[in-house]
Amino acid sequence: VQLQASGGGLVQAGGSLRLSCAASGRTFSNYVMGWFRQAPGKEREFVAAINWSGKDIVYADSVKGRFTIFRDNAKNTVYLHMNSLKPEDTAVYYCAVRRGVIATIGYDYWGQGTQVTVSS
Repeated sequence: VQLQASGGGLVQAGGSLRLSCAASGRTFSNYVMGWFRQAPGKEREFVAAINWSGKDIVYADSVKGRFTIFRDNAKNTVYLHMNSLKPEDTAVYYCAVRRGVIATIGYDYWGQGTQVTVSS
């Protein structure tokens, strides 16, 4: 599975961005797609995940109410819509795929990352 993330950029605090991640290659009939981020000097952290049907969604507490994850299975694409962005949201954002049930760990395939920078 190859994952291509896009949509990052520079935005002012309070602004919005939408990230996209398209999966190609071998795809699985039932897989979870997730977003993670890594800020400079920090470990990578879980942001959000969505299962195949879209009925199961998990968010990190730090983004609840501000970020929305959704997917288009016909396009093998997952999106992360980010509202009310804060400077602490600045990070490289990665999409990832795992098989099985929704979870915050245990992802098998990773995209290359897209930079999100939020200025104060």
